Amino acid sequence: MGQTIAEKILARASGQDTAQAGDEVLAKPDFVIAYDFPGYTDVIFKQMEEEFGIEQVAEPDRYALFIDHMVPAATTAEEELHEITRAWGKKNNVPVYERKGIGHQVAAELGYATPGAFVVHFDGHISQLGTFGTLAIGVRRHLLEAFVKERIKIKVPETTRIDITGTLRPGVTARDVFHHIVRVLGPRSCRGNVMELGGDGIAALSLEGRQTINCLAMFTGAITAIMNPDEKALAYIRERQRLDIDPLYSDEDATYAARHQIDVSDLEPVAVIPPSPANTRDLSEVAGTEVQVGYLGSCASGRVEDLALAADVLEGHKVKDGFQLHVIPTSQEIMEKAAEQGILTRLINAGAFISSSSCDYCFGRMGVMRDGQRAVSTGTLNVRGRMGSPDSEIYIVNAAAVAASAIEGRIADPRPYLERETA
Repeated sequence: MGQTIAEKILARASGQDTAQAGDEVLAKPDFVIAYDFPGYTDVIFKQMEEEFGIEQVAEPDRYALFIDHMVPAATTAEEELHEITRAWGKKNNVPVYERKGIGHQVAAELGYATPGAFVVHFDGHISQLGTFGTLAIGVRRHLLEAFVKERIKIKVPETTRIDITGTLRPGVTARDVFHHIVRVLGPRSCRGNVMELGGDGIAALSLEGRQTINCLAMFTGAITAIMNPDEKALAYIRERQRLDIDPLYSDEDATYAARHQIDVSDLEPVAVIPPSPANTRDLSEVAGTEVQVGYLGSCASGRVEDLALAADVLEGHKVKDGFQLHVIPTSQEIMEKAAEQGILTRLINAGAFISSSSCDYCFGRMGVMRDGQRAVSTGTLNVRGRMGSPDSEIYIVNAAAVAASAIEGRIADPRPYLERETA
C-alpha cells in the first residue's frame, strides 16, 4: 500500500519501515523549535527542572529558540523574559536567534527546513516549512513532552490532497490562492489532517508564494501543510539544510482522506472580511470601504516579492494623507535583499513606514488601532482585537491591495496600478 509523504516522514522518525494514518507512533522530532512567549517557554523551562529534574537537554543541536516577539522590549517584564530565554539557551548550549526576524521564516533560512525531517513547535504557522518537504507540526499542548523526552507520542494523521491548476492573472497572488481554497472547500475541510498541495499551479509559484500558502494551513483545520519538494525547493535548501536526509515523496497510490482540484485561472483578488478568517469574498465586493491603516508583513506575507509588488503599485504615487502604512519585512535577510534591490527606498519614497522584522505588528503590540478604525492587512488573523481595539476591523488582502488601498484610503483593486506599470 502506498504512503503519503507525511506517513513516510513519521515512519522514518519512528524508526519504522512504514506508517499508516491512524497508527500511534513514538516519533523523535529532528528539531524542536519555539519562540519565547510568556506562559510558554518560561513555564516549560521551569517545569523541566522542577518537575522532571532535567538540568540540560541531551542533544542541544535538536533545539532552537527564537526571540521574535516583543522586540525590542518595551517593559522590564519583556526584557526579563528574553533574559530567561538567553540564559536557558546558554546553559543548555541551545542556539537562541534574536533580532533576525520572524522565527518561522528564519528557521527555513537557517536550514531547519530539512526535506524529510520532522519538526515540532507550539505555533501552527511553523507549517510553512512544509514548502521544503518538512513535516512541521504545531503541538501546542504537548511541546513540553518534546523538551523532556526523546520521542513524542503522535497519531499518524490522514492527509487531504489539494491540486492547484491554472495560471494566476496579474495582481492575484498566492495569498489569494489560499483564501480561495478556504472559500471553495470550507474552514474545516482539512480538519485534523495534513494538507498536501501540488499541481501545476503550485509548481508555477515562487518558494515565497508556497510559504505563504503553507503558513496559513491551520485556517482549513489542518494540523500542517506539506509539498513534495521539487528542484526549486531543493536548490534553495540544499546549501542550508542541517541534516543529511534523503527527501521523501508521496507514492502515486497513496491513500488520501480526500482529493480536490481547484483551478485558479479566473481567480480575482480576494478580501477576508472581519471578524473571521473564513469570510472570503472577491475584493470587488468590499472595494471602496474606507480604511485608515495598512500592514504589510507577518510570517505569511512580508517577503521580497510581496514588498516588490507593493512598490510597483505605489510607483509614482504617495500614501494618502493620514493613512498609516506599516511595512515589516519577514526577516532581516529579506530586509537586506529588499534594500539591495532598492525596494525599501521606493516604499519609503511613497510614504511607507519601514520597521525591523518582528511579530509585533501582527499580534497588536505595535501599530495599535483605536475604536472604529479599519485596516487592510497581510497578517495572519482578522479576529476582533487582533491589532488593537476590539471595535476596530481588519480586512485581509494581498500585498498589492494593501498598497493600492494606501493610495486611495479605501479598499482598492491593485490591478489598474499594475496595468499602468506594464503598459
